[in-house]
Amino acid sequence: QVYLAESGGGLVQAGGSLRLFCAASGSFPINNGMNWYRQAPGKQREMVARTSSDGTTSYGDSVKGRFTVSRDYAKNTVSLQMNNLKPEDTAVYYCNVEDYSDYEDYWGQGTQVTVSS
Repeated sequence: QVYLAESGGGLVQAGGSLRLFCAASGSFPINNGMNWYRQAPGKQREMVARTSSDGTTSYGDSVKGRFTVSRDYAKNTVSLQMNNLKPEDTAVYYCNVEDYSDYEDYWGQGTQVTVSS
């Protein structure tokens, strides 16, 4: 079991920045992904940024060039630096860990990000 705790959400004006943080505890899988997703009201959950235990990263098209994901592999933490925020970035942001070996998914409780125009 993996437990995730997110922090750092809040209210910001368009063009501003926020940094989200996620810390994992429990039995952290060796072969894993540690990712950020988001879900806006009435919309499906979408991938924001992914990091893999092999060091690769990827971003959703809507955040490329504005968001940067950083991971501390020793501490099992991941952060998401969000710059030039737009109202359409408003959503609940979730930290996610994928266990590639057991095909398990773990989710945090989510943190609200609201961007005002």
